[in-house]
Amino acid sequence: QVQLVESGGGLVQAGGSLRLSCAVSGSFFSINAMGWYRQNPGEQRELVATITSGSSTNYADSVKGRFTISRDNARNTVSLQMNSLKPDDTAVYYCSAAFPMGGRSWGRGTQVTVTS
Repeated sequence: QVQLVESGGGLVQAGGSLRLSCAVSGSFFSINAMGWYRQNPGEQRELVATITSGSSTNYADSVKGRFTISRDNARNTVSLQMNSLKPDDTAVYYCSAAFPMGGRSWGRGTQVTVTS
């Protein structure tokens, strides 16, 4: 079992940048893949980006070319660099860990607000 703690959210103007970090406690190497998801009130949680244990990445079409997910195995962290932010990127961003047997852990989320 792992625990995930997000940080780095905040308020930024459109066109600006933010970097989210997810600190992982527990066995980082037991995780199959890490991901960032986002959700607004009344909406479904949606995938933003994922990165596997082999560092293969996948992005939602809406963030391709603007967001970059990365992992630091030495520091047990996963980050999401968000550039050229848009008001539509406003949401609570959640870090997630997926395990080989199918389980998943979630962080509590961090708010990102992009003003126009």
